[in-house]
Amino acid sequence: MLFPKKVKFRKWQRTRENPKKTKKATRGTKLSFGSFGLISENSGEIKTNQIEAARKAMSHFVQKSGKIWIRIFANRSITAKPPEVGMGKGKGDPVGFVARVRPGKIIFEIDGLDEKKSQEALRKAGSKLPVKTKIISR
Repeated sequence: MLFPKKVKFRKWQRTRENPKKTKKATRGTKLSFGSFGLISENSGEIKTNQIEAARKAMSHFVQKSGKIWIRIFANRSITAKPPEVGMGKGKGDPVGFVARVRPGKIIFEIDGLDEKKSQEALRKAGSKLPVKTKIISR
């Protein structure tokens, strides 16, 4: 699974984001590598295992033809407390990493396939993600 070699901070603070006033992404909004891409329509956090599941679904469908690019990286740690620990006993230990996406951020790109196959592969990948997605093309 994807996770950073080294992080500056072990634990991040949670941010308060109003879903109705979420800012649009400014970086990573245009297709750079492939002909088709999967773009997020709302904001959210995508876990490493969800990115991996989407990647596997695409690769399995594409087989050996075509090329896939992952445009997001999970670099933000998330924490969880063990079960039956009372309130006010400190912040939990890091349990995994997430990638934060905003509306308009490209998540995956694909190239080397015809339009129908590319769109089906991206549709399968989008169904594995917790954010609403849309398929775009050049």
